[in-house]
Amino acid sequence: QVVESGGGLVQTGGSLTLSCVVSEATFDYYAIGWFRQAPGKEREGVSCINDDGSITNYTDSVNGRFTVTRDNVESTAYLRMYSLKPEDSGVYYCAALLYPGGRTCPPEYQFWGQGTQVTVSS
Repeated sequence: QVVESGGGLVQTGGSLTLSCVVSEATFDYYAIGWFRQAPGKEREGVSCINDDGSITNYTDSVNGRFTVTRDNVESTAYLRMYSLKPEDSGVYYCAALLYPGGRTCPPEYQFWGQGTQVTVSS
């Protein structure tokens, strides 16, 4: 089970931190991906982190503003978002894939959360 939280309404330039709890005993073997979907648009990949947290990846539009981390003891991944813009608004999803030793973002994910809404007002 994957559960996101932390979404909300924030003004332009503000910050939010999303959390993703994965109910898997072997969380530290899972790659985690963050995705978002704005109304009328396709879902896009935002960021990912590999199983041990040594490799992260960001889409160009958020690079330098978002940071993905994970706490394997707490089975939780985080997406810290800074300098938010209205175009960052959307439903953010966390996804997980059993992917031990992965050195890249996996092409697909096995488990998905229900999403959390992020709205950035101008």
